[in-house]
Amino acid sequence: METKNLTDVQNFNYGIEKIFDKAQDFLPINGTDYVELYVGNAKQAAHFYKTAFGFQSLAYCGLETGNREFCSYVVAQDKIRIVLTTPFNPNSEISDHIRRHGDGVKVIALWVDDARSAYSETTKRGAEGVMEPTVFKDNNGEVVKAAIKTYGDTIHMFVERKNYKGIFMPGFEKWESEYNPTSIGLKYIDHMVGNVNLGEMNKWSDFYANVMGFANLVTFDDKDISTQYTALMSKVMTNGNGRIKFPINEPAAGLKKSQIEEYLDFYGGPGCQHIAVATDDIVFTISEMRKRGVEFLYVPGTYYDTVGNRVGEIAEDLEKLKSLGIMVDRDEDGYLLQIFTRPVEDRPTLFFEIIQRKGAKSFGKGNFQALFESIEAEQARRGTL
Repeated sequence: METKNLTDVQNFNYGIEKIFDKAQDFLPINGTDYVELYVGNAKQAAHFYKTAFGFQSLAYCGLETGNREFCSYVVAQDKIRIVLTTPFNPNSEISDHIRRHGDGVKVIALWVDDARSAYSETTKRGAEGVMEPTVFKDNNGEVVKAAIKTYGDTIHMFVERKNYKGIFMPGFEKWESEYNPTSIGLKYIDHMVGNVNLGEMNKWSDFYANVMGFANLVTFDDKDISTQYTALMSKVMTNGNGRIKFPINEPAAGLKKSQIEEYLDFYGGPGCQHIAVATDDIVFTISEMRKRGVEFLYVPGTYYDTVGNRVGEIAEDLEKLKSLGIMVDRDEDGYLLQIFTRPVEDRPTLFFEIIQRKGAKSFGKGNFQALFESIEAEQARRGTL
């Protein structure tokens, strides 16, 4: 898709229109079904996500449900479901994944009406299959799952659940817990970002275009996303209805080691860099997260000296945003508010973005400079810049 003469927002709209102009979307996706992280201690990780992020107990599988290989805790908040999985066997594939990557995203599950068709359509277009369509049954019905590979060790799981009425899926039972902190207002996954090796951005954007029928909404080059020392390039891919958005990042040449290179070094290869989750009240959400101990990237106070001139009138109190470190950007459709956590584990890998869209469809290009300078300050503290 030719995009270089268009603005970011025009690119976004053009990409959506191009998809909807198609006679038939060969891979219709209803949304993100769940995200599964392989972690060293699922019980403790679940406690963290409940306490710090306001998730609620949903489902569990493990020794008590007859699973002798691993345990999984499922936590939920509105439309977001996170599965936290820990192996019992030290020689399993899950254990190998944790040894190489630390805690990280293994499965990005996509909710589809027909998992068999999704698997057939993607594999015949070149996807490498991981799991052929398989039916899982219990007294509540059946779920059909199938999986393909994407960047690094990450996979996409197609999940068909139209004939299932249970709490999550077969093999899981309702997780009864007396400890369920209140929600902090997270609604759904807005986008998920993948970091890939130098020279692989086009390979993986082509994969999403040719294998999964996605379109390129926006392309950012090293002039858009750079500082004095580091740079990266990114392409944002989306599916036909716009519910799934996957930016793909690769490092660009710079004087020092970029955040993408740091991630690749510590993660041990390509993987999911961050999960962006949406809220309708970012001031409330971030206020709660800060009370619960979540750490965020520091935004220099000077950022707010000019942000009002750049974005114009907004409904929120700018002084309150400054006190919380929330950034603002505007496009032709409105504005957005966003903030980024520090890595949620000791390896500087996975982090979260909290975003509130007030009409804006873009990704905060006006904040890139301040964001990257903040990330570089963190890298300098870690000695990895």
